This record gives sequence, C-alpha cells and structure tokens, in this order.
Amino acid sequence: MHDNDASVPLGDVYTNKPQFGGLTTFGSEIVKECDRLGILIDLAHANNQTIDMALKITKKPILISHTGLDTQLGTNEFMAKMMKPRLISKEQAKIVADAGGVIGVWTHLADTPLDFAKNIRAMVDVIGVDHVAIGTDTKLTPAYHSPNESFGQRPNQKPNDNQDKKEEKKDFDGGKKGERVGEGTNLAWKDQKEGFYYAVVDAMLKTGFSETEIGKIGGGNFCRIFDEATKGHS
Repeated sequence: MHDNDASVPLGDVYTNKPQFGGLTTFGSEIVKECDRLGILIDLAHANNQTIDMALKITKKPILISHTGLDTQLGTNEFMAKMMKPRLISKEQAKIVADAGGVIGVWTHLADTPLDFAKNIRAMVDVIGVDHVAIGTDTKLTPAYHSPNESFGQRPNQKPNDNQDKKEEKKDFDGGKKGERVGEGTNLAWKDQKEGFYYAVVDAMLKTGFSETEIGKIGGGNFCRIFDEATKGHS
C-alpha cells in the first residue's frame, strides 16, 4: 500500500479517509499468503485499524518500515502538518512491539543527524531497543540510466545532443541539481558531509546509545524478524 489505494484495495491507508473498515477481504488473503510463502509483511502506510487486523491474522512478526512517533514533530510547521497522519502514536507503537514487530524511524522531521538520533531514542523509550530500526524512506542511489540515453527519454529516442547527456548525468549522478535535501539517503540533511550510516552512528553515540544497541537498531532487529518471517523458505 502507498498514499493511494492499490488497483485492488488491500485496506485503509492513513492518508485517505477510511472506507474499508481496515483490511479488505483481499488484503486479509494477502497477509495469509505472505505467511505461507515466507514473505515479511511491511504495514507502512496502513492506518491503525488495518494494522490491528493484520496483526490478528499473521503468525509472523511484521515491519512498519518508516514512520515516527506523533510526538516528535520537529521545527518545520509545514512538514509537521503534512507528516502528522503518517506518524504513529505511542499506544499503537506498543501494539506493534507487543506482537513482536519492528518499527523503522525515518529521517523526516529531523533537521540534523542528532535530531534523528533523538527521534530514535524517543521510540526506544516507548517500545524498547529490540523493536526499533532505521527506516529512511529515501533513495540510496539514483535510478540507473544508460549513458547513451537522456533521463526520461522514451525507448529508442535519441538525446538532443551530447550537452544534454552531460547535464543530465551531472544532475542525477551526484551533481545534486535535480535532487532535494531529504530525498536521497546520502543527502538526508543539508550540508551532510558523511555517508548516511556514518552520520547516524556518530549521532547515536553522542545520544548515549551503546555499540550493542546501535547494532540492533542499525540492522540486527530487521534481520531477526526477516529470518523469522522467511524461516523454512529458500
């Protein structure tokens, strides 16, 4: 699910007015089939009722890959208003954790790596270090485009000239001209000088997280529930 309904709706999403009462019948079947096939279920974008219904059906731990506590709104009022429906309450976060799930804290509403680490700390304080992960909801790298084609061109369409190719390569291969701050993983914050993970680990250490805790949040917790969900499947 995403901001809009799927072509065959699976359930209510948090950015639309509820209309299905949570999971649809088809959504329920998808949850069961994911369990059968050993697929980790990501309930990001699902509203509370959809999450609760899915948790009652699945026999495996689930993931909410990117969200944050609705008490951590940052300093940008516009962003806070836009992002509020996408955030999770302390009560709902506890429901997910009590079912064995993991919640990824995203970089939105954090102006710096230190703010992000504080948002992670806030989530850990509510549901415990074993149920929190890093969930960026950003692109690690730009989509690949052949050097022989212009960005966005149709198949077999020739670029206008070599200059077009040079400019587009600059824009999408590190020039940052066509990329807004916060969209790319390694451009999560303004004036970011280090790779994303390095910046986050440094901030988490400054926030008082131990090496063991960072290992869990930085990948261990996700790997654990991924293994549980996919156990017995190759």
